[in-house]
Amino acid sequence: MASTRLSYQACGWSSSSVAGTTTTTLLPHRTCLGVARVSAKKRAFELRAVAETAMEAVELKKDIAEFYDESSGLWEDLWGDHMHHGFYDPKADDVSVSDHRAAQTRMIDEVLRFAGISEKSPIGKGKNVVDVGCGIGGSSRYLASKYGANCKGITLSPVQAERANALAAAQGLANKASFQVADALAQPFPDGQFDLVWSMESGEQMPDKAKFVDELVRVAAPGATIILVTWCHRDLGPSEQSLKPDEKKLLDKICNAFYLPAWCSTADYLKLLESYSLEDIKAEDWSPYVAPFWPAVIRSALTFKGFFSLLRTGTKTIRGALAMPMMIQGFKKDLIKYSIITCRKPE
Repeated sequence: MASTRLSYQACGWSSSSVAGTTTTTLLPHRTCLGVARVSAKKRAFELRAVAETAMEAVELKKDIAEFYDESSGLWEDLWGDHMHHGFYDPKADDVSVSDHRAAQTRMIDEVLRFAGISEKSPIGKGKNVVDVGCGIGGSSRYLASKYGANCKGITLSPVQAERANALAAAQGLANKASFQVADALAQPFPDGQFDLVWSMESGEQMPDKAKFVDELVRVAAPGATIILVTWCHRDLGPSEQSLKPDEKKLLDKICNAFYLPAWCSTADYLKLLESYSLEDIKAEDWSPYVAPFWPAVIRSALTFKGFFSLLRTGTKTIRGALAMPMMIQGFKKDLIKYSIITCRKPE
């Protein structure tokens, strides 16, 4: 039986048989005009889709930058250096504001401990750290001060970068911690530069999770530790293809308020990391340890100082504040997970 091979030249079909093989070739023909129009329309649609996606990504980055330009000053005034959850005793009933600030520092220590980094097994003086989504640089300054690490932080917010550098200078850490405006999906660093790659609650803002992970791995030096602490949605069950409609609806509302792209699960991140043959990959759900955080943020916003400061910040910050009860709802429904994931790049 003759086999068939297809090849493309222009438009129109022709077949010929050579040595038992039938070659079907596209040849010039008047009927190709209709095919060409269809192909052109399809290609134009694809190009528009790519352009729209690119425009959406640019708009998202702009919104995220403006959100943090507006809100960072208020956050620092109420909560201090660290723009992330605190680590709490799950049995604690009442936590003061000072305890909350201590809990945020404790979060850094607990994350390092989970990754195998501590006073007994430190990062090492002079080691290089990248802080991906650095906020106003709290984590970097802590790591520079405690371990003598050389830290570089990146953020989309010019206000955050300027404030982070000012705080580093004020604390005598300008030679150890520096900050700049840059995109985490296209980090301005060479391959293999950092001994610790640190991402504290920035992954949820990445529209391309695969590219995000790829950049974390790319800038990690051989033997480097990669730490990713991020908001995720729950892992899907074996028979599930997607989240439930009411779960999607809640996450969509949170995304609109906080300028977040689509969420992913911890399992999704693990699959991405496993594709790089990284070592010592491990993950845990720390949701119980951060439970007091959002109620405390809401209470701080409802104080006289917090309320009137909030009104002065801008519409983006106010919209984010109104979404805070939805975060609590998401945690209580076991929909939102506070995930820590660590791994090591092979030597």
